[in-house]
Amino acid sequence: MGPLDLLVERLQGALHRPPAARSWRCRCGAPVFFGNTRCLRCGAELGFVPETLSLQALPIAGADGQLLQRCANHPTIGCNWLVPPREAASLGGLCRACRLNRTLPDLGLEENRRAWAAIESAKRRLVMQLLALGLPLRSRMVEDPVRGLVFDFLRPVDGVPVRTGHMAGLITLNVEEADDARREQIRQSLHEPYRTLLGHLRHEVGHYYWDRLVAGTPWLAPFRMRFGDEREDYAAAQQRHYAQGPAPDWPQRCISAYASSHPWEDWAESFAHYLHLVDTVETALSYGLSADDVEMPIHPFGRDALDSDDDAPRFLRLLNGWLELTAVLNELSRSMGQPDFYPFVLSRPAVAKLHLVHRVVIHC
Repeated sequence: MGPLDLLVERLQGALHRPPAARSWRCRCGAPVFFGNTRCLRCGAELGFVPETLSLQALPIAGADGQLLQRCANHPTIGCNWLVPPREAASLGGLCRACRLNRTLPDLGLEENRRAWAAIESAKRRLVMQLLALGLPLRSRMVEDPVRGLVFDFLRPVDGVPVRTGHMAGLITLNVEEADDARREQIRQSLHEPYRTLLGHLRHEVGHYYWDRLVAGTPWLAPFRMRFGDEREDYAAAQQRHYAQGPAPDWPQRCISAYASSHPWEDWAESFAHYLHLVDTVETALSYGLSADDVEMPIHPFGRDALDSDDDAPRFLRLLNGWLELTAVLNELSRSMGQPDFYPFVLSRPAVAKLHLVHRVVIHC
């Protein structure tokens, strides 16, 4: 049994579901992809059904027999998600992803329209994965005004900066991050190995799920044992990080330099990495990627790297399979003269943190 076969077994058992599909075919048999709105072979209109996590040719009937309709944002940003008529009538015609928005930049400007379309493309992938994982996800705007999630997408105006971040269920994103050149400039200035729109969204939603799933729950004690005490002054910790740089020993403790700034950031970085890992593995499995003929030597992590026996054997299969897969993918990237696909090195403490994130997610 090859490493990816073990990953299939791992995901089916630990996540209590089959791996979420990332590969679909049109009714004509042609391969179609997550962002497609039309089949390039037969011209059929395509739509993504959040309830079944599937991309299908239209028309499509929902569970109640009524035809699903396109998201109200399809004409403006090409959103290909579908909405049951009963939801469309009460929720402004918006899909599960688009109804999470509260504030958009001035769409009278072409640069803002382009930025919004790019952000929504990344957000739809995020939302698809959150739904696949079974994580609680409701819009604060129209579904859950107390514990729901909401997004503000803002552009700096008159020199007033916009800081990407999370506060009590509100995720704010500076739309300048949708500009590849600007984002790369920021990445290099902060000496970050990785900076993407999807990475931002996964990191910030990690803060949201800390509030939802860890704060005030039995998970708080193991969180503090592994990540530290979140009651540390956050503003002071951030100021120290940007003034003095990361702690010198961060590679021995954290998954990234920024993770060392505060326990909350350590959690959010670990949560984002867990989403990276699971989504990439499920995509590989969906396309039948096999590592049977690849021998990539790694130093596998064992039980002694974890704080708990909870689902430890299958988590370690997932993690060690991931390390082998990314080692191959890094070599492929280098063959194209590109930066490493996964430019991170996991320490034993970082692995224990990923395991805690995994435990919280599968038990939510």
